[in-house]
Amino acid sequence: MKKRLFIVCLVVFLLVVSLCGVFAKELPKKIVIGWSPPQKVSGVYALATECFEKSAADATKAGINVQIVTQAPAAETDFATQISVIEDFIARKVDCIITAPAEVSVLINTFKEANRAGIPIIIVNLLEPIEGVEIASYIGFSNVDAGIISGYALLDYLGGPGVLGKGEKVTPPEYLDKIFWENLYKDVDLEKLNLKADIAIIEGIAGGFYSRLRLEGFHYVIDQCKGIKVLASQPADWDRQKGVKVTENILQANKKLDAIWAASNEMGMGAVYAVEAAGRSDEIKVLCNDGTPESVDMIRNGRLLAETWHGFPEWGWYGTRFAIMASLGLDIPYQFDIRPRTEYKDNADDFYPNTKLEPQPWKKIIEEYMMK
Repeated sequence: MKKRLFIVCLVVFLLVVSLCGVFAKELPKKIVIGWSPPQKVSGVYALATECFEKSAADATKAGINVQIVTQAPAAETDFATQISVIEDFIARKVDCIITAPAEVSVLINTFKEANRAGIPIIIVNLLEPIEGVEIASYIGFSNVDAGIISGYALLDYLGGPGVLGKGEKVTPPEYLDKIFWENLYKDVDLEKLNLKADIAIIEGIAGGFYSRLRLEGFHYVIDQCKGIKVLASQPADWDRQKGVKVTENILQANKKLDAIWAASNEMGMGAVYAVEAAGRSDEIKVLCNDGTPESVDMIRNGRLLAETWHGFPEWGWYGTRFAIMASLGLDIPYQFDIRPRTEYKDNADDFYPNTKLEPQPWKKIIEEYMMK
């Protein structure tokens, strides 16, 4: 009797084990992520792409097989090619699409195609929601806030409180972000500071989405100081060589100039080259937005005064993680703010070579998927 009971229990046990094996979840054999930067993979986009690949390799090592497929137009003004790239991703039935749109409005219909195909979309370089389409997550920052931070950095250099100029020096916190700058200046009477300067602005694409928002933020700050005069504001299409040419034209037209703000570091580095070639680097300081090893080295060496960090490593590091989670049907943050903040000589090493990125929780993600 006992022997028969033992055999029955053993059979039931083996049957249960067998059924568990049948119904156990498995990770997909491969997760394919389509990544479409707005222009050729160089500069800031090379850095972002490197971190997409680094994060994917980290996931694969942890047991989640991930492939990043990168395709990009040659120039940021080539909207048609970026549309074609994303349409190709849709046709290939990738598991997730990540893009930094060259221009938001031209991609609306393409995003709707991806929505109909059931492919989640992640947008980097942007926090402002895009109307009329379903976006799984935005990884980036407010472009208006990024312009505001650059505006305060300029006030600092021209004599206001802060860390850059000859005004009142303050002890900097870990992050020189919008909260820091707004708290620092909330009780400052800008008229009594009597800041006076002649400056020039190098815009991105004339009237373009990102350029317009960064200009809005920058002007919000500097327009409060009547002594700051904008002598020129010209587009350079986010391009370094165009930044050189535009700056050369500005320098020829303006014999007195105190500072130049460029809405991106490619244009900002172009401005530095032109200012140095004209022998006016002691007179004119250049500030910009973005953040790459090259531009941070310029800050470290005193050639570029400061820039506002846009978190390109974070694009790739978190972009890959969220794309994997979206592909597995897991919840991801709708908005992930990378907190734009000021880079300058004293904190340059915190951005490169020591970019701070938290460890990826792949084990937890796998467990969450298996339990779903």
